[in-house]
Amino acid sequence: MPRGRTVTYVIAQPCVGTKDTSCVEVCPVDAIHPRKDEADFENGDMIFINPYSCIDCGACEPVCPVQAIFPEDQLPEQWKEYTAINAAHFRQG
Repeated sequence: MPRGRTVTYVIAQPCVGTKDTSCVEVCPVDAIHPRKDEADFENGDMIFINPYSCIDCGACEPVCPVQAIFPEDQLPEQWKEYTAINAAHFRQG
């Protein structure tokens, strides 16, 4: 992946407290975490898309029951900070 690329798809505020894993199940490149079988699933309040793994396929967006997933360029203004929040999740480890 070219350096400087940002999150292609972003999971935003509607996911907070929901953590539905429909998106995790359809992602062809395992870019959405944590999964239910990962240790940090229970401790977190939402799921995140890895900007380094996402291939911009869009498979996750239509399956989200709370409409929390957006292409980055269509992310509502009030949730713009979720681009950095998603990326930061994957820089922790």
